[in-house]
Amino acid sequence: MTKLAVPPSQPGRPGPALSTAGFGPLALVTLIVWTLYIGREVFVPVALAVLLSFVLAPAIRLLRRVRVPRAVAVVGVVIVAFAAIGLLALLMMSQVNQLAADLPRYQLTIRDKITSLRGSAAGTSALERAAGMLQDLGKELDRPRPDPDQPSLKEPADPMGRPIPVEVREPDPGALHTLAAFITPLIQPLTTTGIVVIFVIFILLQREDLRNRFIRLAGTHDLQKTTAALDDAAARLSRLFLTQLALNAGFGLVIGLGLWAIGVPSPLLWGILTAILRFIPYIGAIISAAFPLALTIAVDPGWSMLLWTAALFLIAEPVAAHVVEPLVYGRSTGLSPVAVVAAATFWTWLWGPIGLVLATPLTVCLVVLGRHVERLEFLDVLLGDRPALSPPEIFYQRILAGDPSEAADTAEEVLKERSLSSYYDEVALEGLHLARVDVLRGALDAERLNVILESVREVVDDLSDHEDRKPQGTATRDAEAAATIDATDEEEGAADLPTLTREELGPAFQSETPILCIAGQGPLDEAAALMLAQLLTKHGLGVRIEAAGALSTQNLAQLDTEGAALGCLCYLDDTSPAHMRYAVRRLRRRLPGARIVLSCLRSDAAEPIDLQDMIRVDLIATTLRETVRLCLEEARAATGQPLSARQ
Repeated sequence: MTKLAVPPSQPGRPGPALSTAGFGPLALVTLIVWTLYIGREVFVPVALAVLLSFVLAPAIRLLRRVRVPRAVAVVGVVIVAFAAIGLLALLMMSQVNQLAADLPRYQLTIRDKITSLRGSAAGTSALERAAGMLQDLGKELDRPRPDPDQPSLKEPADPMGRPIPVEVREPDPGALHTLAAFITPLIQPLTTTGIVVIFVIFILLQREDLRNRFIRLAGTHDLQKTTAALDDAAARLSRLFLTQLALNAGFGLVIGLGLWAIGVPSPLLWGILTAILRFIPYIGAIISAAFPLALTIAVDPGWSMLLWTAALFLIAEPVAAHVVEPLVYGRSTGLSPVAVVAAATFWTWLWGPIGLVLATPLTVCLVVLGRHVERLEFLDVLLGDRPALSPPEIFYQRILAGDPSEAADTAEEVLKERSLSSYYDEVALEGLHLARVDVLRGALDAERLNVILESVREVVDDLSDHEDRKPQGTATRDAEAAATIDATDEEEGAADLPTLTREELGPAFQSETPILCIAGQGPLDEAAALMLAQLLTKHGLGVRIEAAGALSTQNLAQLDTEGAALGCLCYLDDTSPAHMRYAVRRLRRRLPGARIVLSCLRSDAAEPIDLQDMIRVDLIATTLRETVRLCLEEARAATGQPLSARQ
C-alpha cells in the first residue's frame, strides 16, 4: 500500500492546518442572533425607538423650517406622539372593560345558538352520549390518585355522623400588598415605554452625529455616495412608514365605522385593534377579523350580523391590499413575499408578539440598507423583491434552460410599457451577448447553441402579435418585468419609425421579400437575425432569412437572391472584421446592384471600432432599431421621398 509522506514544517513556513474560513460567517450570524435574543429587553425598545424616529422625523423637519429650536421641536413632537398613543391605549382599555361587563348578557344567546345547532344536527342523541362519556372520562383522569404512604384524612363529623363543613379564608391583604399587586403588571410596560421615549429623543437630537458614525463604519472612501444613500434611505423609510401608518389608520376607521353601522358592540376597540394588527403581514387582517366575528355570534340571536361583518372584512381587505396600496406604494414595498413570511417567523421566535409587529418594518430597513450600502448588498438579494439576476441574465437563463414560454411571458409583461425593438435591443440581444461570452470561453457546445436558437425562435414567434411601438396600456405588476422596464430606456422609442404601405415603397422594394438578411457566423447571429427580420416585417418590409454559412464557398452559388433589393448582414459583435469583409465581398457578387447594410449588434460594454472603411460596406448600424431605420430610409429613397415619422 502506498504511503503518503507529509513533510515536516520548516522554520518560517507554517505546516498544514485545517481551514476554518467557512465557519466565520456562520459563527458571526449565530453570535448576532444570540445577542439579539439575550438582549431583547433592550433591543426591542431600541427597535421601536428607531422606527418611531423615522415616523416623527418629517414633523420635526417641518418645525425646523419655521425656525423652531431642535430641542423644543423634538421634545414637543415626542410628547404629542406618546400622548396620542396613551390616549389610544386608554380608549382600548375602556372599551375592553365595557365589553367585559356586557359579556354575561350574551350567555343566553350563546346557549340558544348551541341548542339550535344541536337540534339541527343529525344523530344528536349519539353525540350527547359521546360528549357525556368524554366528560366522565375527563373527571376520572383529573381525580387525584391516593397515596398509600400518606395517612387518610377523614372529614370531621359531628356526633350524628354528618360532615362538618370547613371553610378556609385568607387574611385580608394590606394596603401595601394591594398596591404592589396593582403596580407589578405595569412595571414592565412602563419601563419599556420610558426607554423608548428616551431613545427616540436622543436619536432625533443626535441624528446627524449618528449618521456620521454610520458613514464611518460603512467606509469614507466615497462620502458623497454614502451620504446621498443614507439620506435617500431615511427619506424612503420615513415616507414608507408614514404611508403605512396612514393606510392602516384609514383601514381601521373604515372597519370601525362599518362595525358601528352593523351594530357590533365596541366598534372603536375593533377599529383600533384592526389598525394595529394590520402591521402584521398577511395574517394581521385575519386575526383582527376573528374577534368581532366571534362577538357577533354571541350578540345576535340570528346570523345576519355575522354575515355582514364577514362581508365587511372580505370586501375591505382586498380593496385595501390590491387597489389602494399599489396606488400609494407603487409596485411594491420592496420585500419579497417569502422574505416577509420568513422575517415574521424569525422575529416572532426571537422577540415574541412584538417581534411579529416589528417584522416588516425591520426587514424594510435591512433591504434599504442593502440597496445603498455595498457591504450589505446581500440583504437586498436575500430579502428584496427585485430579481437577483439582471434582465439580460434572466433572458439568457430561460433560453439556456430551454424554457421559451416563460421568457415570452416576461417579455409580454415588459411590452405593456416598452416597445418591441427596445426589448430586443436592451434585453434579448444583451442576453445573447452573455451566450457569446460563454461560446468564446468554450462553455457552450453546438447542441446547446441549437437549443438557444430554437428557444429564441419560439420567443420571437410568441411575440409576433405585438406591434413595434410604445404601448399606452396598463403598467405591469410582475417583479421581473418591472425590473426590466426600469433598466430599459424608451427615449428613442420605435414610435418615430413609420410602418410603410406598399404604395410608399420604391419599385425595387415592392417584391415579396426585398431584403435578404443573412446571419454572420453561427446560431447566435441567426437568433439576432430572427429579431431583426420580425422588426422589419412590423414596419412593412418583407424579409428572407438565410442561416449562417449561406455565403460560404460551397453554398454561395445556391444562394437565392431573386427579388432582393437590399442585403443585410447580421453579426452579434465586431470581433471578426476579416469575416465581415469577405462576407460583404461575396454578397456583392450575388447582389451587384444592391446596397448592403452591416448590422453589427455589439454589446453596450464593448469598445467601438471603426468598421466603415475596414469592411467597405455601404451602411452600418449597431442596434436593431438603427438597422430598421436605415432599411426604411433605403426603401423610401427609392421613391425620392424622405423618411418621415408617422405615429
